[in-house]
Amino acid sequence: MAATTTPLPVSPKGHLLRILGVGFGIAVIIGGTIGSGILRTPGLVADRVRSPGIIIAVWLVGGIYALCCALSVAELGTMLPCAGGWYVYARRAFGDYGGFLAGCIDWIAQAVATAYLAVAFGEFAAELYPDLQSYVKVVSATSVSILVLLNWIGLRMGSRTQEVTSLIKALALIVFVVACFVISPYSAPDEVAQAAHLAAPRQSLLLALLVALQAVLITYDGWYFAIYFTEEDQDPARNLPRSSISGVLACVTVYVLVNVALLHVLPMNKLAASEVPAADAAMAIVGGRGRQLILILAMVTVISSINATLLLAPRILFAMARDGFLPPWLASVNSGGTPGAALLLIALASIALILSGGYEKLIALASFLIVALYLSGFCALFALRIRDPELPRPFKVWGYPWTTLGVLLASVAFLVATVVAALKDALFTLILIALSYPVYFFLIKKRSTLPAGQ
Repeated sequence: MAATTTPLPVSPKGHLLRILGVGFGIAVIIGGTIGSGILRTPGLVADRVRSPGIIIAVWLVGGIYALCCALSVAELGTMLPCAGGWYVYARRAFGDYGGFLAGCIDWIAQAVATAYLAVAFGEFAAELYPDLQSYVKVVSATSVSILVLLNWIGLRMGSRTQEVTSLIKALALIVFVVACFVISPYSAPDEVAQAAHLAAPRQSLLLALLVALQAVLITYDGWYFAIYFTEEDQDPARNLPRSSISGVLACVTVYVLVNVALLHVLPMNKLAASEVPAADAAMAIVGGRGRQLILILAMVTVISSINATLLLAPRILFAMARDGFLPPWLASVNSGGTPGAALLLIALASIALILSGGYEKLIALASFLIVALYLSGFCALFALRIRDPELPRPFKVWGYPWTTLGVLLASVAFLVATVVAALKDALFTLILIALSYPVYFFLIKKRSTLPAGQ
């Protein structure tokens, strides 16, 4: 029986390059976390709580959650420094099927995210240049294709692209914050009156806080991006904790500063009603060109996020194929250190979703899947602490078990809220998860009948 259910590992063609360090880890976390959400979410949060102090507190709480999550996963990453991220931890803690399921969920979520981000880029470009309105999908697919080519060249090019784009968008947001305080916006008399009157939340404070916090936690998603590259890190035991802590703290700092700047420029009622508060603030301080500047900033932030997903998603397939869960050709690595076949597959899947529009329904599912991955990691940490205490742990999460338990319970609450808010989507996701087992069994049975190494 074991012969039909145990995957056969393969020897990959080529190998990953161990050339990354702390700088890249920070860049990929910033690139994955800071996206167009920070340009939009502050308005939603303000609409719910209507208090400057509570708004900042919500963003700080979200940052603490992200930091505690990153600390927990940093222990797993330094303990099991292999490419693949959540797949690696789930397989070690819960067995082959657990790893296969986590890897599939993760890859699907990243493919959907890539498509969504690319379409956002196309829409921003079309708003900046109206002649592109009829070509949003073409622009979106082209953006993915260009980044795929850069990453195909090799890890050095892909990592440099990530570092440069992450630095540009972080600096641009800081410049935006400084401009909000240095340039005094014009305030009409009615706006001044609105600023003096803070409306009460539209619902109970507790419910308003929960909805606001849910939006903030989604905006912080990306804190875990460095874990996929530990096998390519020169010293993961030292670098992953530093990257995780520094990257998350950088994101928290930027998010809080942006919200303080928005509160300084926009009256509360206007902030709460705004779909893109950053654009309204920019227009207030520099006039009509402000919206164009924010659109350019949004395009840079989205490009950086797309590049981050294109970097990590191939590592998931590479790791699964190397362990025998997927066809061996997905374990091939080109001379530049890029899992080339896996990169092409994520590109094709993302472009297909873009052109078909099929990503829209999957967006709601992706948030459910990502939180499920969080839970798999936190549960894996508890399981491995108990079952494999002898595993080397160069870094141990601070405040264990309470830190990890806290984020686990918070993630469970977040998952329950997601299910309640979109029960149909949650049920559909559970059906997909159930269907994954026959797929897993078929692939493993097929692999077990092949000679080793094929």
